[in-house]
Amino acid sequence: MPIDEADIINVDQPPLNAAESFYLPEVFKGLGTTAKHMLGSVGKWAGGGKKLKTMEYPEERRENMPLEDGGLYAGNFRGVHRLNRDEDGRVRCVACMMCATACPADCIHIEGKESPWDDREKYPIKFDLDELRCIYCGMCEEACPVDAIELTPMYDVVGMSRQEMIFDKEKLLSIYDATIDQKPM
Repeated sequence: MPIDEADIINVDQPPLNAAESFYLPEVFKGLGTTAKHMLGSVGKWAGGGKKLKTMEYPEERRENMPLEDGGLYAGNFRGVHRLNRDEDGRVRCVACMMCATACPADCIHIEGKESPWDDREKYPIKFDLDELRCIYCGMCEEACPVDAIELTPMYDVVGMSRQEMIFDKEKLLSIYDATIDQKPM
């Protein structure tokens, strides 16, 4: 189908003025900005005398950094998930699927079964959480009506394969056992 001549609009580029045609001042201004950032990262200062928040991990750890303006190292950090236990040592989750429904990354997969206990209708026989897919937004924590899932301050979890980073119910409960004494976020 040919294009009609009435539909074609010719746009002419406006001519450069004297300041625009002599572009060297702008080039030097850009080089100055680049030099400022380069020297700022080497000298541990950024423009305005602010300290950079660079941490030399693993020698420096997040929990040893000072609290600065309620910022990055304050209590707003979200790390690895854990499944909480109830007073009897059972998993607190009631398999209501609220966390899986609220999760924007779709990284929680639960299979529920009828509960043998009188205090709940269901419990999870399978609870998988893909830590590599998770965006650590905390929506699962907010959606849970029984506070079964929480984000911990633990951040140095390593896996050598993708399968190692898919946490099952037992691994999430073991994280609870390891972090029971730490204050949850």
